[in-house]
Amino acid sequence: MAQGAVILFWFTIVAYVAATVLYAYFFLSKRAAFSWYATFLTGAGFLCHTASIGMRSTAQHGTRLDGPNTLILFAWALVMLYFVMEHLIKVKVYGTLLVPVSVVLMTLSQLIAGSGAATSPLIENWKIGIHVALIAFANAGFLIAAVAAMTYLVQEGQLKRHKTNVVFKRLPSLSKIDALARRAVAFGYPAYTGGLLLGVLRAIETDPPGWWADPRVVLAGIAWAIFGAFLALQYTQRASSRTTAWIAIAGTIVVLSLAVVARTVPAGFHIFGV
Repeated sequence: MAQGAVILFWFTIVAYVAATVLYAYFFLSKRAAFSWYATFLTGAGFLCHTASIGMRSTAQHGTRLDGPNTLILFAWALVMLYFVMEHLIKVKVYGTLLVPVSVVLMTLSQLIAGSGAATSPLIENWKIGIHVALIAFANAGFLIAAVAAMTYLVQEGQLKRHKTNVVFKRLPSLSKIDALARRAVAFGYPAYTGGLLLGVLRAIETDPPGWWADPRVVLAGIAWAIFGAFLALQYTQRASSRTTAWIAIAGTIVVLSLAVVARTVPAGFHIFGV
């Protein structure tokens, strides 16, 4: 089972790399055939990716949430969310960025695994497992929203100066980029909320002293509040797209800070594997 997981992992890498090349050709040429084959290879890679994760967890009788496996899970969440976004917004150009990012994450996972870093214990509690999966999916959505927000700000600035380069001329319109950020957060936020609730329930069960003041818990609450404000302002249209773009970037900075703190600050009860 474990050997099969490794084989499928490398099949996933090959499929994603081939899809990356085709997405690049599609971005430059806008030929629909390249997009179709790229999507097909991404889908095939995603199925191998999913099977690899499942087989590895079965072989280990649990999920090891160390650095390498966390990166693999995050890459999986990015690709899954990409398919959701492509289906809803009908713009295929996002694969040009998200699939290569997944390749980089999976490659980094192998570099970290080969460095001999210590691994975390197996996670067998279902609440913790679902908590981590929901947070990974939500963080993927937040990252997509942040990239869309940065693209929106840069493209808007170029349009105001009447200076656009070849790359930005091939990007979607500002309204579609804004819609991508909004929908990415709209999908990620409920998952983040569910993940936080499971984490709180687990903390109440184990009742470690002062868990509510743990810096990881505090940062997670701040991120939740920021993205909640983002959605409220987006759907009530009480703020400009430029303002909400900066809010999405701020929220993602908090999420990234949380990822660093969770792995480096020794104090507290919620410490991730490295």
